[in-house]
Amino acid sequence: MAERRDWTQAADDTIITMRAAGATWAAIGAQLGLSRNSIIERGHRINAHGGPVRIARAPRAPWEEPNREALPAGHPIAWSVLTDGTLLDGTLYVPLSARRLERLS
Repeated sequence: MAERRDWTQAADDTIITMRAAGATWAAIGAQLGLSRNSIIERGHRINAHGGPVRIARAPRAPWEEPNREALPAGHPIAWSVLTDGTLLDGTLYVPLSARRLERLS
């Protein structure tokens, strides 16, 4: 079992100040020479708020959404994924039925 740690007011002030300034738990732990987990536990007990600011991600493009419906055959995005960097790069998708009609004409 881990030894009991007696926290000082100076350590608590350091946690509160650094956390309010945007420091990560790991950075605070490195500064105080303690583990990240012990700093997190103490920070929660003394209500040390703040931390790194999370940058909001831009919304995904419709074709990048994992739960979207499948694109139809020959859709420009799907076709370019299949043909980019191949001999067919830059060619348009021609449905098989259109090729058959050309041969019959």
